Amino acid sequence: MAAKDTAPSLEILVRGPEGCFVWNGPPFGNGEPSVKLERVPCSRAKFSEDGSRLLVMKSDFVISIYDCSSFKEIKSFQVPNVLAAVLSPCGTYLQTFQKSSTPQDKNLVLWKIESGDSVYQQFQKNMTKTTWPSIRLSSDEAIACRMATNEIQFFDPKDFSKGIVHRIRVPGVAAVELSMVPGSHVAAFIPESKGVPASVQIFACGKEMQSQPVARRSFFRCDTVQLKWNCGSTGLLVVAQSDVDKTNQSYYGESKLNYLTTNGSHEGLVPLRKEGPIHDVQWSCSGSEFAVVYGFMPASATLFDKKCHPLLELGTGPYNTVRWNPKGKFLCLAGFGNLPGDMAFWDYVDKKQIGTTKAEWSVTSEWSPDGCYFMTATTAPRLQVDNGIKIFHHNGSLYFKKMFDKLYEVEWKPESPDRFGEIAELIKSVNSLKVTETKSQGQGAASKKTAPAQKPAAYRPPHAKAAAAVQAEV
Repeated sequence: MAAKDTAPSLEILVRGPEGCFVWNGPPFGNGEPSVKLERVPCSRAKFSEDGSRLLVMKSDFVISIYDCSSFKEIKSFQVPNVLAAVLSPCGTYLQTFQKSSTPQDKNLVLWKIESGDSVYQQFQKNMTKTTWPSIRLSSDEAIACRMATNEIQFFDPKDFSKGIVHRIRVPGVAAVELSMVPGSHVAAFIPESKGVPASVQIFACGKEMQSQPVARRSFFRCDTVQLKWNCGSTGLLVVAQSDVDKTNQSYYGESKLNYLTTNGSHEGLVPLRKEGPIHDVQWSCSGSEFAVVYGFMPASATLFDKKCHPLLELGTGPYNTVRWNPKGKFLCLAGFGNLPGDMAFWDYVDKKQIGTTKAEWSVTSEWSPDGCYFMTATTAPRLQVDNGIKIFHHNGSLYFKKMFDKLYEVEWKPESPDRFGEIAELIKSVNSLKVTETKSQGQGAASKKTAPAQKPAAYRPPHAKAAAAVQAEV
């Protein structure tokens, strides 16, 4: 693990009506962030998954790629009528989707950034959140696949000129999710059709073992799903959502949380203690635990191990969001969207609540890569007023606040948490560098006092029926 003095600095991407710029992240000298990349006029900006490169969509269909070690432009692409663009996880490839009128137009293009050459082209009729990006790559770019009609197609990521190297036939497939670390499995969702219930199936990505699913789960009353892989690619959480609640308990439909393992040892519902919707679910960085916020308001929050055994109850409250610290030590429970913005910070290792605060009207929220800070943002077009950024310490005390007339996007530059030191040492270092916030610096009030620590609630086992649904172990 990297020592503290060799750890990378935190950086923040900010985009508004006049373009994007990059700040040096906290701790800030003199209470204000310095600029790492000066403002670049653009309509969109996005880091690669590993944070090595930055994609910037400019006017006249120009896409620029920046090297994040220097924030110098290294390549520029002119892509007429481009509607969407995304970088591959390691920043090796640029994938673009263009407006097309005929099937002869190969409007889905994969570009090699280093050379600027097109390495793969394909016609794609349309693009949705479910189908984009069309070509999915694992985090190490060792596996590449694409969903097509009734099948999943695989490519050689080192040589896309080979075309499709093998395929898995999955009749009726409507969505896929490739496991990322490692890219060993792919999950496929098949909607209900002609009386046959919807299902999620997991396939191994190896050519010699991909004909039959290694795990399968069927769903009644399921219109859409969220597929969430853990780190290690051993477990898949499936949020099955129906548009209509047959019990008439919810206007927003019905949702259930299911859990499948790639070794086939477990397949069933996660035993939740309360009726109602699944608001949010997130795996820990280790892939060994997951957190769920669920139930009619006030919602409940529970942590489970990867055998679906409850580990810790986080109580109830006006929550619909959970964010797990990338170091695995802290969690933030929050109520954003149409909820008043309450946030509760928990120390998972010590099993106690360490602070509470509020961040009203927040649209986005995420931990910093080093796990020491939590950033929320109020952005347009979701909200047209009170746009701004707040950065909190790990215990919920306010560190920094800045308002904007209009703010579209805020994002930490991704970094591997392993590049930073141990979280306890990082916190000690941050505390020694704390800067007193002042109103004259445009940051609002000084740090907010956190609520006293709270002991976790004792866990009460779920009713027998739910417990019986998860007897199998991973």
